[in-house]
Amino acid sequence: MQVVEPDVVEVHGPDACRGCAGDLAEAEVVSIERRQVFDLPEIRLWVTEHRIEHRRCACGQVTAATSPGAPAAPAQYGPQIKSLAVYLLTRQHLPYERCTELLADVVGADVATATLLGWAGQAANAVAPHTEAVRRQLIDCEIVGFDETGTRIAGRTCWVHTACTRSLTLYQVHTKRGVHAFEAMGVLPHFTGVAVHDGWKPYKTYTDAAHALCNAHHLRELTAVTDNAPAGRPEAWAEALATLLVETWDEIKTIRTAHPEATGFTVDALEHITARYDEIITAGRALHPPRAPGQPRRKRAKASNLLDRLDTERDQVLRFAFDWRVPFDNNTSEQAIRMAKIQQKISGGWRTTQGAERFFAVRGYLSTAAKHGRNLLDDITRLFDGRGAWIPTPT
Repeated sequence: MQVVEPDVVEVHGPDACRGCAGDLAEAEVVSIERRQVFDLPEIRLWVTEHRIEHRRCACGQVTAATSPGAPAAPAQYGPQIKSLAVYLLTRQHLPYERCTELLADVVGADVATATLLGWAGQAANAVAPHTEAVRRQLIDCEIVGFDETGTRIAGRTCWVHTACTRSLTLYQVHTKRGVHAFEAMGVLPHFTGVAVHDGWKPYKTYTDAAHALCNAHHLRELTAVTDNAPAGRPEAWAEALATLLVETWDEIKTIRTAHPEATGFTVDALEHITARYDEIITAGRALHPPRAPGQPRRKRAKASNLLDRLDTERDQVLRFAFDWRVPFDNNTSEQAIRMAKIQQKISGGWRTTQGAERFFAVRGYLSTAAKHGRNLLDDITRLFDGRGAWIPTPT
C-alpha cells in the first residue's frame, strides 16, 4: 500500500513528444502516475563528533564548554545500537556470538561479546523501577495467572516463574520451584484476587487468594484418560466432562458476543451445569472409587488421581462459569513462560544466574510493553538515553 508522504520523490518527465518530437521541457503536466519502492536505506554506523572547545580569556583563564550530550570517552557506542543489540538478545533470543556477527555484517560494528554483556547488564539495572511497579500492580489486580517451568542455569536445574495478566508480565528466576520462589517474587503472598494456575499444590498455600484451575490442562488430561482406556472398559465420564467444560465456555463466549453487557449465567443455568458435573463425577467414581479411610496407600491410576482432583476442587474447576472475569485457561501465563523454553532451545541454558536474571528482567519489560502496543526498540532506547524505563499506567 502506498504512503501519502514518501521519504524521497524522484520526478521523471518526458523529454520530447512521441508525436511531433517537440520539446516538452515547459509543457503542461496533465497527470502524474505514482509508483513507490519500499526498501531500507543504507545501514551503517552514524558517527557524531562532539568538539568541546577550550577558550582562553583575556585574563589567561582557559574554560571548557559544558557538554551534557557529549560522551565521556573519546569513542563509544550510542543508545540506538545498544537498544538493537538488547532487543536481538532478549526479544529475538539471539545467542551472543550470533548477535556480534549480525552487528558486524549488517551495520559494520565490531562489538565484542563482553560489551554485549555489559549492555545487557545496563538494561537490566535500568528496568528495575518498571519491574517493581509491575509487581505492585499485579498485587492489586483482580485476576492474575501464575506458571513456572524448569530450565538449566549454571549447569543445574532452576525455575523460571511468571505472574501475568493481559497487560502485565513479571518473571522470577529461582533455584526452587515452590513457596520460596513465590515469596521471592512477592506477588502471591500479598495477592487477594483470583489466582489462575495448574493443579500444583504449593499454589494453594496462599489462602487469602481465591484459586481457579486451568481447564486447558484438564482437557489434555481427560483426553489422555479417554485415549488410554483399557479395551472393553471405556472411560466415558472423561469425554463427557471434557464436553461439558468446552460447551460451557463456548456458551459464555456466545452470550458475550450477543450481549456484551452480560456478566454471568442465570441461577438455573448454573444449577444445570453443576448438576451435570456431579453426575459425570459420580459416573467416574463408579469406575474409580475414592480411597476408603484407613485403606493403605498404594499407587493409583492417573485417571483416579485426576478424578480426585476434579471432585474435591470442583469449585476451582468451574470458577470460570461462576465468575466471568476468570478465564477458562491459563494460556496468558503459559505463553509467557514458553519463552524460557524457546530461549533454551535456541541459545542453550544460561551460564550464570546473573545472566538469567538480567535476561528475564528485560524480557518482562518488553513483554509488558508489547501488550500495550508500544514500540519496543524505543522503549529499550529509553534505558540508555537518559529517559529511564517506561512505567505502565495502573489499570
